[in-house]
Amino acid sequence: MALNSPRNFKPIASLRMAALNFSPPMIGLSLCFGLIFFLYLPVLISLLGNWIKDPDFSHGFIVAPVSIYLAWQKRSELKTPASPNNWGLPILVLGLILFFLGGLAAEIFTQRFSLLIVIAGTVLFLFGKHHLKTLAFPIAFLIFMIPLPSILLQKITLPMQLFASGCAYHMLDFWAIPAIREGNVLYLPNVTLNVAEACSGIRSLISLITLATLLAHFKNKALWQRLLIIFSTIPIAIFVNAFRVFLTAFLSYHFGAGVAKGLLHESAGLVLFLVAAIILYGFSALMDRIRNWELGIRN
Repeated sequence: MALNSPRNFKPIASLRMAALNFSPPMIGLSLCFGLIFFLYLPVLISLLGNWIKDPDFSHGFIVAPVSIYLAWQKRSELKTPASPNNWGLPILVLGLILFFLGGLAAEIFTQRFSLLIVIAGTVLFLFGKHHLKTLAFPIAFLIFMIPLPSILLQKITLPMQLFASGCAYHMLDFWAIPAIREGNVLYLPNVTLNVAEACSGIRSLISLITLATLLAHFKNKALWQRLLIIFSTIPIAIFVNAFRVFLTAFLSYHFGAGVAKGLLHESAGLVLFLVAAIILYGFSALMDRIRNWELGIRN
């Protein structure tokens, strides 16, 4: 009969061979990440909402794709046989505990951060230390897609607002432009400028730290040089933002309050962020020269 012909069993045989060739760790990985995605779906949706609504963390849209790309770059190192490690299980459980505790306490940052621990624990449990070490940076880089807790953000932004307005006031005084400063507000003869949270520089600082971390990762530098590149973003972002506030006040004094609003104001912010990125890259290049100089002395 036609039903018993070998031709009819070829698709079944192909499926059977595919199932046999699909390794247990990959099956476990698929199941685990399927369950993780289902469990974390509400958290991921809220995270997406933050990226859309909060300009300070809109860079989150590119963090996950970059992390996936970084992992893809390591694909040759990930071809080594899996060596499951049972220590991954308690790490995975710890992440899930943090997830549920964060839900009970309505602490969304804890829930989001727990995702990184769950991913790390899953990789270690199913594939072992080598794979976790290989994927450590791509997993850790995902931290930049998670907005900071509001209470921490407020404690950072207020000092940055006051510093930016203070620097701008002294620069205006240097250029003999009459101004009065009260906290984070600058009073000029023709305009009043409020250095709001959006102008504190926190957006540039977080984006610049993300960029610097990526830059330091790709540079073949000593650990202290990589850390120095990352921490250099703090003074760079703060002083560039202070100059932005001064420039806005300077132009508003000469050309009117319209300079501090709309597209021109946003464009100035983007241009000065590019300036900060160029300064960062220049500092990184300086670290390269120092490293080459050190190697030349040793040789």
